[in-house]
Amino acid sequence: MEISKMRFLALAALAALTLGVMDIRPADASRAKEAKQTSSHYKAHKKAERRAKAERRAAKRAARHHDRHATSRRATKHTATTRRAAKRPAAVKRRAKTSGTLSSGGGSHGIASYYWQPQKVASGGYFNPNALTAAHRSLPFGTKVRVTNKRNGKSVVVTINDRGPFIKGRIIDLSKRAAGVIGMQGAGLAPVSVEVVGRG
Repeated sequence: MEISKMRFLALAALAALTLGVMDIRPADASRAKEAKQTSSHYKAHKKAERRAKAERRAAKRAARHHDRHATSRRATKHTATTRRAAKRPAAVKRRAKTSGTLSSGGGSHGIASYYWQPQKVASGGYFNPNALTAAHRSLPFGTKVRVTNKRNGKSVVVTINDRGPFIKGRIIDLSKRAAGVIGMQGAGLAPVSVEVVGRG
């Protein structure tokens, strides 16, 4: 009787232990699976974060590189422009600004006007409307130039003794008499060619 009781207790304990193990294993397996899935999600999340950080760093580097090169290009362009400007002689700059500038034996083309009002001239003294004189923006005083009216071919030689005209497109301002010689008094303006013929 004692042996049967002990056997029963042993079988009961074994059954209880077996059922306990069976109950524990599925729970442990489920927890292990959840832990594995959580770990996989965490790793994927971290990987995405690292990739995003790397892309942001690359974008910042590219922006800095672009800014550096843009600044360098602007500085190089400014330096080149400054050097070119420094190399140009002052006389060349003046010629570029003054469309009617002539050299000896050279010529220019543009519009002539004339004036007759009594006034002081830039070379000294007073303007004489009956003299064969003219005003020019840059030719030395005393320079003699031939002015030809392109409409009728008439020419006159005048002496530069004043400065002007200061209206865009006009290259010479003749005295009233000189304007009459080339037949432009009626119109007031005429297309002309101007050629240096001598020095006073």
